[in-house]
Amino acid sequence: MTLTEKIKQKALQLGFDLIGITDASPVGPEHIDRFKQWLNSDHAARMSYMQKNFEKRTHPAKLFPPAKSVICTALNYKPPKTKFKPPKKLAGKVAAYVRYEDYHTFIKNKLRLLANFIAPLAGPDFKFKICVDSAPLAERALAQRAGLGFIGKNHILTNPTLGPQLLLGELLTNLELQTDTPITANCKACNKCLDACPTKALQPDGAFDANKCISYLTIEHKGDILPLLAEKIADRLFGCDTCLLACPYSDSAPLCRDTDFKFHPERTNLHLDYILKLTQEKFESDFADSPMTRTPLKKLKSTAKICLKNSKS
Repeated sequence: MTLTEKIKQKALQLGFDLIGITDASPVGPEHIDRFKQWLNSDHAARMSYMQKNFEKRTHPAKLFPPAKSVICTALNYKPPKTKFKPPKKLAGKVAAYVRYEDYHTFIKNKLRLLANFIAPLAGPDFKFKICVDSAPLAERALAQRAGLGFIGKNHILTNPTLGPQLLLGELLTNLELQTDTPITANCKACNKCLDACPTKALQPDGAFDANKCISYLTIEHKGDILPLLAEKIADRLFGCDTCLLACPYSDSAPLCRDTDFKFHPERTNLHLDYILKLTQEKFESDFADSPMTRTPLKKLKSTAKICLKNSKS
């Protein structure tokens, strides 16, 4: 068994659902051009950090100079079926990935275990860098090149078997590993995610306007939200799964199989009055292991007020 085969086998044993390998060359010009166009069109909203580290984001070897290969992994997070009953009081919906423990920490720990496994096999010169979401890396483009799936019209990496509910992580390494090839599947004949998007943030020409995206508006946007967009938020307290759930590949996708990935069914719907009464100390305590704490409590309460207003209109 080759080193590449051993790495893939171990990644699956650790609980990753997908693993693929690509080289550390820059992402394709089609991704670079589209990213530049997106930044220049003001569709990045107030995410000024997206303007930074452009070279590092599109070229793995700029982010980690020793890099020769990128090990791309994916974890399926389609929520398990539970007997949890939604609260009868006014509640706000929470995106599926937020119902789990913080995936940033969870996936980083798994990638570190993978790196620890590789180290004695690769020898003393082995070097690596772990990346999960927050690192400036075009992870979807690299995952596509590594054969994990295709980037759909909802701009989300989608696997024909596992669907679009995937959390990505990368291990950049100085090892020269055997690379995988992209899959040929796509969603060109389908527009269900575009039709389902409540605010039309997803546009027919392939553009994505973050200014209108409910996930952005409820998580990262600072300041007031335009009334027409606030109405479209409906009862979505944190994030939005609409375009993912509209994807036909979601219907047949299996449920999350990693039982170590702690799931909190009670976070599916949260009482709005509970959110509005939260103190900072209580918020940090109740959601200590949640990615929800990456958004200020003040912002969460502001969205809760919008959900409450929408429920009365």
